[in-house]
Amino acid sequence: MKKVRFGVVGTNFITDWVIAGARQDERFELVAVYSRTQETADAFAAKHQIPHTFTSLEEMAKSPLIDAVYIASPNFLHASQSILCMQYGKHVLCEKPFASNAKEAKEMIQAAQTYNVTLMEAMKPTLTPNFTTVRKNLGRVGTVRRYFSCYCQYSSRYDKFKEGIVLNAFKPECSNGAMMDIGIYTVYPMVVLFGRPLKIDTSGIVLSSGADGQGAVNFLYEGMNATILYSKIANSSLPTEIQGEDGNIMLDRINIIGNVSFTPRLQAASGKGPQPAMEDISLVTDKDEYFYEIEEFINLVISGKRESSVNSHENSLITMEIIDEVRRQLGVIYPADN
Repeated sequence: MKKVRFGVVGTNFITDWVIAGARQDERFELVAVYSRTQETADAFAAKHQIPHTFTSLEEMAKSPLIDAVYIASPNFLHASQSILCMQYGKHVLCEKPFASNAKEAKEMIQAAQTYNVTLMEAMKPTLTPNFTTVRKNLGRVGTVRRYFSCYCQYSSRYDKFKEGIVLNAFKPECSNGAMMDIGIYTVYPMVVLFGRPLKIDTSGIVLSSGADGQGAVNFLYEGMNATILYSKIANSSLPTEIQGEDGNIMLDRINIIGNVSFTPRLQAASGKGPQPAMEDISLVTDKDEYFYEIEEFINLVISGKRESSVNSHENSLITMEIIDEVRRQLGVIYPADN
């Protein structure tokens, strides 16, 4: 069995979660970790039984020990670190958001083409079986008239913010905020399903740090509308729904899709009588939610393909362009923009 040897950049809980899912794929081999300090690198290596540590990213990128790099550093470092690794021939799986802005995303895509390596954004929901079932059943709703998605999750870091302690989650200098952290989960699936919108209208709340705390965005497509809600300063249990002339598809959560259902439109003109039955079209799996992005990425590397057909370069770029416009309308500016 061909294995792909990984180095990881970033020693936070996201990397812990990705490693757990990745190890369900027997082709995944974790051989190195990079951290700015040896102490942190050693602790993370001991935690995950990683044989090699680096405190220089360039040295890890140069190393013949690894084939690919998973990058989960702060958002503002994604582009520069990805490009550095690609310059040394390493395939890159970069955590979402892909970059700070569309300009950086274009530079990353150009680097992948120049150095002939695989580059993919680690947007996990769109590669899971339950999103695949959404795509397969989309035709059943008939003409699509609306996409609605909501991801609002009150952040413990917001409690710190209210105490006057601004952590990375709400720092523009880290290219962060509610849209980049969780709003992107509502946007990326929309782009995969429906492509680039024709028009974007945004309203939201910008915090005193200059980062967005929440937002509501309306999109216009040919023949349909889309609306997303996102927040790190309030909770919501609203689902995601695709509304069509012949029926609706509903997803319980857009970031971790546990249940998908299809409900056909009531045919009786009067609206009376029994309602059409909701059909559970969920796919049950024993795999970790992070398994599928690793599986997709390894498949690409081994087959020699340079981008995913789902988490494609184009979809990642369109998503970044949308987020750029949302930020522009809200007045959220990152140092990376300059």
